[in-house]
Amino acid sequence: MNFAKEIINWYRQNKRDLPWRNTRNAYHIWLSEIILQQTRVAQGMSYYHRFVSTYPTVKALAEAKEDDVLKLWQGLGYYSRARNLHFTAKEIVKKYHAKFPQKYDEIRSLKG
Repeated sequence: MNFAKEIINWYRQNKRDLPWRNTRNAYHIWLSEIILQQTRVAQGMSYYHRFVSTYPTVKALAEAKEDDVLKLWQGLGYYSRARNLHFTAKEIVKKYHAKFPQKYDEIRSLKG
């Protein structure tokens, strides 16, 4: 039995249709990763949609007031994730001209 093959087959048959799987928008994918840290998909989905609707771009998130970001985050807990999300959005805008970095080491250097 090849475990990797088995798990890939299982995924193909059982995967959920999730919005961040249907996009190549790095900001939306990154946002989902931050939201889903220590959060169930069922709970995180509504937050993901609210964030994408309220802050459709990393620039929009960077320009937001921290209090507004925290208010939108309310209920997800671990508020350091929201603060890091906001901080890193500002860094992406400033350092990478609002384009999500493409190099592995640049992505790894992002806070949070």
